[in-house]
Amino acid sequence: MQFKNSLPKCAAVFLICFAANISEIYAQEKTVLLDYYFNHEVKKDKSGKENRFHYTWEDQTLNGFSMLGDIFKKAGFQTKSLDAAPTAANLKGSDVYIIVDPDNLKESPTPNLIAADHVKAIADWVKAGGVLVIFANDSANTNLVQLNDLTGKFGINFTNRSRNMVKNGKLEIGEVHVPAGNEVFPASKTFYLKEISVLSLRPPAKALITEQNDVIMATAKYGKGTVFAVGDPWLYNEYVDGTRIPAKYENYNGAVELVKWLKKQTL
Repeated sequence: MQFKNSLPKCAAVFLICFAANISEIYAQEKTVLLDYYFNHEVKKDKSGKENRFHYTWEDQTLNGFSMLGDIFKKAGFQTKSLDAAPTAANLKGSDVYIIVDPDNLKESPTPNLIAADHVKAIADWVKAGGVLVIFANDSANTNLVQLNDLTGKFGINFTNRSRNMVKNGKLEIGEVHVPAGNEVFPASKTFYLKEISVLSLRPPAKALITEQNDVIMATAKYGKGTVFAVGDPWLYNEYVDGTRIPAKYENYNGAVELVKWLKKQTL
């Protein structure tokens, strides 16, 4: 009888411990926030309804980031998006914040431009320990002017000089070689990046990958936080799904390695 009477108590203790473990798991989970404000491209469907596309978590077409989102999830991240302008309040609680290909007039008649208050909110968030990722583009396909107002805080400038301008199917023009012993990409050897902006740097920024003396990727430490920058949105589905480029281009592996490194940078 004593054993039977103790069952409810044991069950209660088990449930409390189980709930505590679940809470701890969720508390340890990281959050990656993808900007949907500075990049806000839409197109109309057959009914005339406007739909978001280009570099979103939800987009499973070649233009989307659904595969990158899956990689983040496998690494223990929650994927979220930010439709509003960044502020101290809506950046709070996020570990990684990604800005991709800010709109220019070609992509939107009324683009949301990066302004001084956005720069302050983002820089303060990084300084406090946030991890900022910038996937830009060449100058013809994104707004580098206001983007540089932001990245200049970290010693990174996206120049108007473009390279890897692939033509006539000559994919080798888009090759980017990873130096041995790279801190972010320890195993990958070759990536494919097309139509990219070359970077110019000053402290605290440091070159991560260069190609023929051109800086392709860079990192910076700023306060307690970290910045990763590249002049191309190179990890969207088209270039990580393994069907559009030869297997020697290890963009998928690069995505896995980048996410792993980003997680290590979070506090």
